[in-house]
Amino acid sequence: MTINIKKCTLEDSRKLQEISYETFNETFKHQNSPENMNAYLERAYNLKQLEKELSNNSSQFFFVYLNNEVAGYLKVNTNDAQSEEMGDESLEIERIYIKSKFQKHGLGKYLLNKAMEIAIECNKKIIWLGVWEKNENAIAFYKKMGFVQTGAHSFYMGDEEQTDFIMTKTLISLY
Repeated sequence: MTINIKKCTLEDSRKLQEISYETFNETFKHQNSPENMNAYLERAYNLKQLEKELSNNSSQFFFVYLNNEVAGYLKVNTNDAQSEEMGDESLEIERIYIKSKFQKHGLGKYLLNKAMEIAIECNKKIIWLGVWEKNENAIAFYKKMGFVQTGAHSFYMGDEEQTDFIMTKTLISLY
């Protein structure tokens, strides 16, 4: 089993759009209306929006490959790209998705470790994310990885207001 990671560029926008649609649908379509899913997908993952995000110097995307096949992706934000005002010492994991057929291979942990590595390189003290309150598997995973719930915020799926738990982890500096 070979795991590789590759930083995304603008040239990856279509591939990023494909995996974004696929993984978001796999994760949430069973708990949301088709109308709200489509509205969110069209707003968050249209090519123009993804190209804008890929061009932002405070955001980074990475594909994770398992045996040379794209298995998932990661998006991290710093500075003003963060979706909440969390301060200059924070790094946000905005998206971390693994295709369902590649789950349970340690890829989520691999991407989470990549995010922590980036945070340390950028001298960040806190890593944080928002996770839907009904996404019990993800919440359990983040708790296992040392995250704690420190708040909540609204997330809109189409016209439906949902609650995301804000989970944070303080990074230990080696210096």
